Amino acid sequence: MEKASENASVRVLCPKLQITRKGPGLQWLIGSPFFPPLTIVSTFRCIHNMENSSFPDYNKESDDIRTLLLKGFDVIGALISGNSSSDSQKTAREAIDAALQLRKLLSDGRELGNQEIIGAVADSDSGDVQFFVSRTGNLKIIESLASVVYEDHPEKYIWERGCLIRCKLPIRLPCCIPVTDRSDAEKMYLRAAEGAVSQIKDPHIVFMVERLSKETVEIPEPVIVRGTELDFNAELSDIKYLDKEATQGSVAKISTCRGFCLKSISAPTVTSAENADTIQVSLLLNKSGKSAKTTAPVAAYFPALEGARLLVVDFELDVLCYASKDLSLMHAVSKLIIPGLIDQLNSMKKAILPNLLTQHSQLRSYHVNPPGLLHPITVTYELSYGETELKQVEVRRSLHLRLGLPFDRPLLRVANALDFFVKKDNSGSSARQKGLSLLKDVHIGIPSSGVSGGIASLVQGSYEYHHYLQDGIDDLGWGCAYRSLQTIISWFRLQHYTSVEVPSHREIQQSLVEIGDKDPSFIGSRDWIGAIELSFVLDKLLGVTCKIMNVRSGAELPEKCRELALHFENQGTPVMIGGGVLAYTLLGVDYNESNGDCAFLILDPHYTGSDERRRIVNGGWCGWKKAVDSKGKSFFLHDKFYNLLLPQRPNMI
Repeated sequence: MEKASENASVRVLCPKLQITRKGPGLQWLIGSPFFPPLTIVSTFRCIHNMENSSFPDYNKESDDIRTLLLKGFDVIGALISGNSSSDSQKTAREAIDAALQLRKLLSDGRELGNQEIIGAVADSDSGDVQFFVSRTGNLKIIESLASVVYEDHPEKYIWERGCLIRCKLPIRLPCCIPVTDRSDAEKMYLRAAEGAVSQIKDPHIVFMVERLSKETVEIPEPVIVRGTELDFNAELSDIKYLDKEATQGSVAKISTCRGFCLKSISAPTVTSAENADTIQVSLLLNKSGKSAKTTAPVAAYFPALEGARLLVVDFELDVLCYASKDLSLMHAVSKLIIPGLIDQLNSMKKAILPNLLTQHSQLRSYHVNPPGLLHPITVTYELSYGETELKQVEVRRSLHLRLGLPFDRPLLRVANALDFFVKKDNSGSSARQKGLSLLKDVHIGIPSSGVSGGIASLVQGSYEYHHYLQDGIDDLGWGCAYRSLQTIISWFRLQHYTSVEVPSHREIQQSLVEIGDKDPSFIGSRDWIGAIELSFVLDKLLGVTCKIMNVRSGAELPEKCRELALHFENQGTPVMIGGGVLAYTLLGVDYNESNGDCAFLILDPHYTGSDERRRIVNGGWCGWKKAVDSKGKSFFLHDKFYNLLLPQRPNMI
C-alpha cells in the first residue's frame, strides 16, 4: 500500500550527482538524529554481498559502517539504483528492508521503535531519484515523498548546527597466555578486552571536557562529567535539547556543547570539518580510594601449570563524534564518546585476533574528510604493513569504492588525516611543524607571460616557496638545488602523497650517504647537488620516480617547451632546472605552438629577503622569463648544459 504525502519532503545535503554517480547497486543513506527527520547527509556504497548472491552481507557491512561512521550519524535508509523499467514501489520496499536489517545490527539488536526509514530509487539512465518513507517499519505501508529539497549551503547547514567531539585513549592490555594452547590464549585475550570495556563504563570514571584549541582567545574552563551522572538508557532521538536562547549567558550554557563552541560566536561561517568547533574529552580513572579499614598489601603467587608468557597489546583509541551544539555534555559522553570508544576497541580487538601470537600489531585510527563528503569518517590502518604494502593498498581501495572516490590519487592516506592540533599564525594559516609557515603558491595572480597566442601549462596543486637563508641556514651560493628539492617535496606533502616532513639540507645529505651515492664526509658540507642527486632523494624518501631531461645548451631549452607543457598537463609536478651554474624551480610554460614563442614560469630559490608575496613578485623572484628578453639578454646561459628533473605523479591510492 502506498499513499502520497503532500506535506512531507526529504532534504538532501549531498549533491544529486553524488547519489547517482556511484553506479548501480545498493547505497546506504546517512543522516543524523540531530537533524530534522528525512535529512540525507551522505551516501555509502554497499560493497559486501553474500557469496554468489546480490544480497548484502549485513555482518560485514555493519562491521565496516560501525568503524567508518562517526557517532552522531546514522543509517536512515537505503537507495537502489537501476534502470527505469523497474517497479519503483517494490524497489523502495527492498531498500527499506535492507536499511532496517543493517540498522538492527548497528544497534546491537535493540528495538528501533517507529523510526522513519527512507527507501530511494534512482534511475541510472536519467539520474532521477524517487523517495519513499516507512514511518512504522511496516513494509506494506510506505509514503511517496512529494518534494525533494537540495540544500544550497550544506556545509553551513552541518557546522552551524553541530560540532566535533574527540577522545583519545591509550589502553595497555597485559594478559598471561599459554605458549602452546592457542585457543586458551585467545580466550584470555578476549577476557582482558572485555575487562577494558567494563572499565570504560565504570561509574567511577571521570570525563574532563575542554575546548580543543591553541588559538589565542579566551578558553572556557574544563568541565568534569562523572560516570555516576551518566544516563545510558536514553536514545539520542528522544533527548530534549536545552533551548539555545535559554542557555545564553547562563550557567546552563556550560553544561552543553555550545559553551565550548567559540567559533559560533566570534568566527566567520565554518564550512568544513577542518575548522569546525572541536571539543576534547579526556577519560580519567581513579585508581585509589579511601578505605575505613587499614589494610596491608597482599601478594599471592599462583604457579602456572604449563609454559606461559606475558602478552601486552596496545590499543590507541581515537574517537571522533558529531553532536548538536545544544546537546548536554552528559549525553555527549554517554551516547557518543563511550559507545564510540567501545565500538573502536571491539573493532580493533577483532582485527588483532587472527595474528595475536605472530605479529605485533600497530593499529591506529585516523579521521579524514575526503572531497565530496560533508563530514569526516574514521579509518583504521595496520601501520606495521606500511602505506605502500599491497594489503594496506587494498584496504584503501575498498574504502575508495565505498565512498565513490577516484582510484588514481591519495585521499585516504595517513597524510590526509585531519590535524586537530595545528597552531594558527596571525593570518589564520596553518603553521609548519618545523619553523614558521611558508608562502604557498606564489605564482597565483602574477602578470601574464607576454607570449601572444600561447597556452599556459602550469603546476597542478599547492607548493611551498623554499629559498636561501630560511630555517636559520646560511646556504648562500650552494643551497639552491636543496631549496628546489624542498619545494618539490612540499608539493607531494600538500597533495597528500606522503606524510614525510620536508627534509633539511643535512637530512638530504644523509639520504645520499645512506644509499651510497656520497661519502660520509659529504654530511655537513657545502657541496652542490644536481638533478641526479635530487632523483635519488625523491626515490629514497617518497618512492617517487623521475625523468631526467638533458639539454646541451641554454639556447636549446625553448625546443623542450612542448615536452614540458605535456609534463605539466599530465603530471603537474614542479620541475627542477639544474646544471650550468644555478638551479631553479620551474612552475610552468607558456607556449605558442604555431610560432614557437615561449616563456618559462620560474620560482627562484636564490631569494634572500622576507616572505612577502608582493616583494617577491615585484622583484622578479617568481615570474615569467623569456629565453631571450626584449633587450636581447638570455636567461639561460648558452655555454652551459642543463638537466631538468621531472618528478612523476604516482598513480596510487
